[in-house]
Amino acid sequence: MKKNLPLAILSGLLLWIAWPPTPYTTFLLFIGFVPMLLAIENIINDDRPKKGRRVFNVTFIGFFIWNSLSVYWVYNALKIVGEVVAVPITLIPYSLGPLLMAMAFWLYYRLRLVAPRWIALIGLVCFWIGYEYLHQSWDLYFPWMTLGNGFAVAHQWIQWYEYTGVYGGTVWIWAVNILAFLIYTGFREAQIKRQRMVLVTAIVIIIAAPLGYSLMVYSNYVEEVNPSNVVVAQPNIDPYEKDGTIPPALQVDILIHLSRQVAQPNTEFFIWPETAIPAPVYINEEQIGQNDFVKQAQYFLRKYPNGNLVTGAETYRLYNNRATSTAVPSPFGGDQFADFYSTALNLENGDRIQTYHKSRFVPGAESMPFGEALSFLKPVFEHLGGATGNYAPDKDAKVLYSQSGIGVDPVICYESIWGGYIARSVKKGAQFIAIITNDGWWENTSGKDQHLDYAKLRAIETRRWVCQSANTGISGFINQRGDVVKHTEWWTKAAIKQDINLNSELTFYVKHGDYISQTGSMLAGVGILFLLGMRLRKKQAITA
Repeated sequence: MKKNLPLAILSGLLLWIAWPPTPYTTFLLFIGFVPMLLAIENIINDDRPKKGRRVFNVTFIGFFIWNSLSVYWVYNALKIVGEVVAVPITLIPYSLGPLLMAMAFWLYYRLRLVAPRWIALIGLVCFWIGYEYLHQSWDLYFPWMTLGNGFAVAHQWIQWYEYTGVYGGTVWIWAVNILAFLIYTGFREAQIKRQRMVLVTAIVIIIAAPLGYSLMVYSNYVEEVNPSNVVVAQPNIDPYEKDGTIPPALQVDILIHLSRQVAQPNTEFFIWPETAIPAPVYINEEQIGQNDFVKQAQYFLRKYPNGNLVTGAETYRLYNNRATSTAVPSPFGGDQFADFYSTALNLENGDRIQTYHKSRFVPGAESMPFGEALSFLKPVFEHLGGATGNYAPDKDAKVLYSQSGIGVDPVICYESIWGGYIARSVKKGAQFIAIITNDGWWENTSGKDQHLDYAKLRAIETRRWVCQSANTGISGFINQRGDVVKHTEWWTKAAIKQDINLNSELTFYVKHGDYISQTGSMLAGVGILFLLGMRLRKKQAITA
């Protein structure tokens, strides 16, 4: 441990320094894993016992440092339950990713025991991709630290994400790290000169080719002119006051006033943040048009003939029985049940109102992980007021349409880090992306900056403009090549407008989705089955 733990810690620190929103250090991603790989190599080659456990422990510590330093702001969102109580709760998101990362390295170690190093290194990449895909797919998902997200502050380097998505970045980082590791170890393994030259040539090509192509695309990319005027409002209402001291009518008035300051007669979309119509005002989805605050917003739109308002709201739907797995006893009295939604509404000049329900939730706070398996706990949470797992999702990604036929992808907060999910809306007809969020829970930390940075990746993957409205900031506009062309400051009342270009063309990534992660996960599964088979064969040989 004395020799290898510092190497693991060095990897954790290098990856953290390279991670958004830190500028100018992204290149460290290309060497961040090298010390970790050297530590594992030392463990494999020494003569001490319990190598598998040591591999797991060393890598977990390094990855815990990287993850906890990068998403330290998670604590700020949880400390409402108590500053001391929040510490052990925060350890769950800080530790879960590193546990899966360490498991990928442990599988790599097991594969090294039965296969050549080059095969095991390919297996490591597949195991890592399998972890990333799992961590965006299961009920405890938190794909914030997907490796390809690390290029969010150097978006000029990864214009080819329109073909691969962020998983292409994961493969790129791993390919360079593995080659750098092999070059370094070659010096102490008496590597022949020809082999070293092949590795050096390979690493130069693997870095230069994608980078050169991306810079060329970035420099020459020209958007097709198809303008639409969009207004983004940032009311700057303390999230801890939204449900209490500030009346809902006043909150809506603030948004209307800000929007009017910059609106034009031809403005087609107004974007308001998540929970712009605040949580105490739950809206019955059977009677949305009768809600006073919805009427207030619709009255505001009368001055804008083509105007649409995409806004966050809290809505519910009543049933006479437990019609869905997410339904809870109605808090409004009677024997009814209710589903509650974090909703994006699309209001227009007319009676038509469209809805989209948030479908990617914060585990625990907004959804019950493994709800079916843990359904026996449902009465416990209902007794506590349904504080956990009380949101119901839409079945799939959705597109909201203006009266003129413009399609917008409504993305609610946390959903913006799922590239494949957003791609499904674009494939269905979305011509731009509207992110509505309430990042005030994180306070003035790098969480809000990372959230805006990650949105640049969605712009490149889909070649769509992104319009982000955040309650307390940062709000902004991102063009089709990932440039933030305009943004607000944190913790300020503001509204900004922009003529964006609508796009209906589909990128390769939009058409084919997360094919890299699916393929990598499948190969990881094959590798795990192979290891299980080898272990079973070994046991049979011992007992024979």
